[in-house]
Amino acid sequence: MSDLGDWTRFGRIDADGTVYVKTSSGERAVGSWQAGSTDEGLAHFARKYADLVVEVDLIAARVNSDSADVEQAAAQLRKLRESLDTAAVVGDVDALGARLDELSKHTEDRVGEFKAAKDAERAEAVAAKEALVAEAEELAKRDSHWKASGQRFGEMVEEWKSIHGVDRKTDQKLWRRFSAARDTFTRHRGAYFSQLDAERKVIAAKKEELIAAAEELSTSTDWGPTADRLKGLMAEWKEAGRLAPDAEQKAWKRFRAAQDVFFNARSEVFSARDAELEANQAAKEELLKRAEALDIAADPKAAQAAFREIQGSWHDTGAVPRKNQAKLQRRLRVVEDKLREALDTAWRKVPVEENPLLLQMKQQVAEAEEKLERAKADGNAGRIKKAEADLAGKKQFLQLAEGSK
Repeated sequence: MSDLGDWTRFGRIDADGTVYVKTSSGERAVGSWQAGSTDEGLAHFARKYADLVVEVDLIAARVNSDSADVEQAAAQLRKLRESLDTAAVVGDVDALGARLDELSKHTEDRVGEFKAAKDAERAEAVAAKEALVAEAEELAKRDSHWKASGQRFGEMVEEWKSIHGVDRKTDQKLWRRFSAARDTFTRHRGAYFSQLDAERKVIAAKKEELIAAAEELSTSTDWGPTADRLKGLMAEWKEAGRLAPDAEQKAWKRFRAAQDVFFNARSEVFSARDAELEANQAAKEELLKRAEALDIAADPKAAQAAFREIQGSWHDTGAVPRKNQAKLQRRLRVVEDKLREALDTAWRKVPVEENPLLLQMKQQVAEAEEKLERAKADGNAGRIKKAEADLAGKKQFLQLAEGSK
């Protein structure tokens, strides 16, 4: 209804100016009108009714809005309904009352839905904060991953701030647990790093000693023992523990630099030595080629002379790499054995009258005979006996030599 005339029919003004509104339960005095005509008076009170209708329309619109404060709307509706029986208005009060009752019921239903949603949101919020508390208490039990856990605590504080809808009492109770867990974590982390700092001071002192020892050994030329000692220092370095990453890297660079000085110097010396050994090997291989090329069968004595010259050069040449030393020596020995066998065979083929050894032994027998004759001429029995024994021995050796030919 929007026409005031339709609403004025629910009222009347009597002769003394008393204004009445007509309801299903009878007429009710709502005021007094003395300022003008009856129509004007009814229109005045009808406009007040219209104001109530507008107010109810506005509340109804808000109730149906998703962002409405339905609890506030319900309270306004209750207030309007309670005041409607005494309202100084002219209009269809019964219809407005019925509308208010229906709207109130709808609003109460919305209030129930709102409370249920609010309770669900609260339960979800409480569950979310309880989950953060449980995670915080679990993190507080750990004794590692300090950096990651610290970052996670920071993230959880921000998550906590973003969670709304928890009642104050519950929120404070959960926060006390969360805060206690964070404090425990902070205390444990502080104790850990305090202990770690103390341990790292000991490690730093030990590594300074190892660096000093490595630097002292870096100029040594006692290659074998020094290399073993530096390897021992490396093992001690690994067993000593680790410093903070930056400090560990700096200390390691100093320690490694000292080791590199020694091992680079040793490498240069060994490289030069290896080059010398390889040169010696090349020279000996050339000598072997000469030795192996000797025509021993054709002229053993000439081959022997040439081989002795090769042997002299061999000994003057110097050492070769150890892995090849035995192989080269075997090759030389093969030539030497062939030469010895050829010489022995050649000696056996010499005629008896030309054999130098037999000629020498015959000469010795003749000298022994002359010596015996002189002893007999002197008449010295001792010298005679000795000369006879000496002559007999030499003859025996001569006979053996002649028999072997």
